[in-house]
This record gives sequence, structure tokens and C-alpha cells, in this order.
Amino acid sequence: MKLTYYGQSCFAVEVEGKNLLFDPFITPNELAKNISLDSIKADYLLVSHGHTDHIADGVSLAKQTGATVIGAFEVINWFAGKGIDKVHPMNIGGQWLFDFGKVRCTNAIHSSAMPDGSYGGNPMGFLIITNDKSFYYSGDTALTLDLQLIPRWAKPDFAILPLGDNFTMGYEDAIIAAEMIGCKNIVGVHFDTFGYIKIDHEKVKNAFKAAGLNLFLPAIGESIEL
Repeated sequence: MKLTYYGQSCFAVEVEGKNLLFDPFITPNELAKNISLDSIKADYLLVSHGHTDHIADGVSLAKQTGATVIGAFEVINWFAGKGIDKVHPMNIGGQWLFDFGKVRCTNAIHSSAMPDGSYGGNPMGFLIITNDKSFYYSGDTALTLDLQLIPRWAKPDFAILPLGDNFTMGYEDAIIAAEMIGCKNIVGVHFDTFGYIKIDHEKVKNAFKAAGLNLFLPAIGESIEL
């Protein structure tokens, strides 16, 4: 599978001929100033929660690409109120079989509110199970014992976890999370965008290596094969 990183927690994964775009936050991110929204393709747009740094470009990209938006019921209601009608509401514990594979919504320990301050429902992560590979995106979360449930549902070939600390788990807890979900290939997100979440790349890479884990920190705009 090919994963393309767009900064913060925004990334795309090509799955079974479909483009899945997660947590679209690009234009407000100074680190992603060289990324043009016009270049982004999406068949599905998956939104983990309502915070601006995960949803800022969601409406624009949904209209531009015609993507189906997947997210919590309250998040989807907000999109519908913006004129987006290709939507699929879900909630934690639920799963649905799409044309690219199965999506299971998982618990995330965080908060959620929409950009206008309205209720954003519960934050969530996504476990994607396909005929090719499976992967797990935790969304914004603290370290939680709920992560131990992931390998009961599927063995992720790779996982996308936040590393920046302060608002989410930091890299030390992300290492524990990787052990809980039984996955050695980790893509780091939610770091460096703001002063609160800047990380020491070499220190973090060395910590993952010492734990026997493969950490990928793609540059913004970079695509990697997983």
C-alpha cells in the first residue's frame, strides 16, 4: 500500500484502487504550504473527530473530490449542514463493509468539538481491513488499554500513531501502544506542527529502534510503500 503524508494527521492511503484521505488539515498548516488541494484525490474522506487540525479542509475537499465522508454521527451531521450529501455516519464499536474493505471504528481517548463550537461526538480511530493488508489509525488518543482489542479484530500490517505529546500520547506511550496492537511498522503523525508538539526526530527514531520497531516519519508530500 502507498501512504502519502500531508502534515499533522492528514495522510492518504491507496487501498484496492481507492484513495482514502484521513483528517484533512492542509491549507492552515504553514509546514504544508507547498501542498495544493487541487492535487489531492479522494474517494473516501475519513474524519476521526471535529477539531480544526483534523477537519479544516474537509468540506472543500469533499466538494472538490466528491468523496464519501465517514465519521462519527455528529461529525457527519455537521458536514451535511455544509451541503455535503455523500456521507456515511458511524460510531465507536461499529463496522461497515465498503467497496475497498471493512472499516471498524475504535475508541480514542481525547475530546471533540466542531470548528463552530458545536458538539463533535466521541473521537475515534479506524481499523481498516482489506483483502490486501490491514492498518490501524488511532486518531488523537492517549495511551489506553483499549488498544489491546485491536489484534483481536485484525493484525495490522502498519499503524499510524500520534507522537507529539501534550494533546495526545507522546513517543514513549506510542511505543507501548505499538506493542499492545502487535504492530512493528509505525507511521508517526501529529508532531512538529505547533510548538507544543515538536519532537526530536533522532531521539524518537532511536527509541523506536531500541524497542525493535520500524518508525516512519515521512516528509510532508512524501509517499512511502508499506
